Amino acid sequence: MAVKIRLKRMGAKKSPFYRIVVADSRSPRDGRQIETVGTYNPLTTPATVNIDEEKALKWLSDGAKPSDTVRNLFSEQGIMEKFHNLKFSK
Repeated sequence: MAVKIRLKRMGAKKSPFYRIVVADSRSPRDGRQIETVGTYNPLTTPATVNIDEEKALKWLSDGAKPSDTVRNLFSEQGIMEKFHNLKFSK
């Protein structure tokens, strides 16, 4: 089972709000998920990002692949750097 960390769109029409979720890569974008890792609201200035760092690092270390957008959000929050340091410190 290939697991991805990606965005799940919520919110009303023309006012998007996203949840950062861990899901099977075969499930649809807004379909079944395994776990919610955080939220992303692009409408606020600056964009609001809330991520549970422990859950994100756990799923990354278990082999979940982040989507391009999620990878950028994780990089801005410093999670990708922590994951890189964890991976190569062993």
